[in-house]
Amino acid sequence: MDYRRMPIEIEAPEGLGYGNIDCNLSESSFTDQRLSDLGLGLENLLLYYGDHRGKPELRELIASEIKLHAEEVLITPGAAAALFMVSTALLNKGDHMVVAKSNYATNIETPRSIGAHISYLPMKFENQYALDLDELDNLITEKTKLVSLTYPHNPTGVMIDEKTLRRIIEIIERKNCFLLFDETYREMSFVPKLPVAAVLSDRVISVGSMSKSFGLPGIRIGWIICREKKMMETLLAAKEQILITNSVIDEEIAYRYLKNKEQIFPSVQKTIRSNFETLKSFMLNQDLLEWVEPQGGCVCFPRIKREISLDMKRFHDELLLTYRTYVGRGHWFEENDRHIRIGYSWETNEKLQRGLENILKVIHEIRIPEQGV
Repeated sequence: MDYRRMPIEIEAPEGLGYGNIDCNLSESSFTDQRLSDLGLGLENLLLYYGDHRGKPELRELIASEIKLHAEEVLITPGAAAALFMVSTALLNKGDHMVVAKSNYATNIETPRSIGAHISYLPMKFENQYALDLDELDNLITEKTKLVSLTYPHNPTGVMIDEKTLRRIIEIIERKNCFLLFDETYREMSFVPKLPVAAVLSDRVISVGSMSKSFGLPGIRIGWIICREKKMMETLLAAKEQILITNSVIDEEIAYRYLKNKEQIFPSVQKTIRSNFETLKSFMLNQDLLEWVEPQGGCVCFPRIKREISLDMKRFHDELLLTYRTYVGRGHWFEENDRHIRIGYSWETNEKLQRGLENILKVIHEIRIPEQGV
């Protein structure tokens, strides 16, 4: 492995210090929850080595919702670890994979660190970030071991429908490779939720998480769902070699939250929708940014219109240092910094509105006048 730090982690807001940011629009999850708000009472929890596959009741709870078996669920320390385990289990140096781009950085950087050959399936603003399934089909060769997709998509928030998902799986099965389907934002869909992709085929590996939709990134709990027994045994071996088992505290919190999801989660969904409506109204009533409207998640990926001349480094510096507003930078996703990822469900609605207005203020202040104007 050739490890290199990713820009999205080097420039993460926690590294800058949350106290230095007033309007944090760089976060990609719902507001972080407090343990006291969950009222769990964990004082009598035995701090032992837990089940290597994860708390049985937690796996059963996740599996039962999608009519699978607990043995087809592996609990991991966050989705990031799950993605790492899948890449390292399937890919060796010189192996081939296909990944949609833009994407969450780990889905690209880990295969790159392994030394895999990567073909990128471009998602273009001009095409509404739609997938070209014919191009996907053509990019997959007899040497391809893995295809990596994310929906609802990070950073754009776009979605596909179930018909498209099934067509993708038909290609995967015909080409005899695996599909890694990162669905950590699945619970945040504004359109009908996709089925958990792993339910549809044993060539699919689904990854989920407690971090994004549920606002519990601090407990570091995610999961892998896969029906292919040999693959799950390999992934279990990877987990055991990396960390043996998860924190039983983290697993217990996740289990109790999901057990009571019907009581807890509706208020989260209401907040996400309310903030999204604020964001949508803002985008409709300004003329400096353009976007592809998201259909899920809690992030979007607008860009400053190309006819607007700006020093992009100055834009981001002024936004942070003068207005204490932070956004995700385009280069986090290997795109031009004219693109900005806005997370709209971590801050309060008031701070979201202020942060959005600050973006426009900076553009107006540092915009380079056109020649002859």
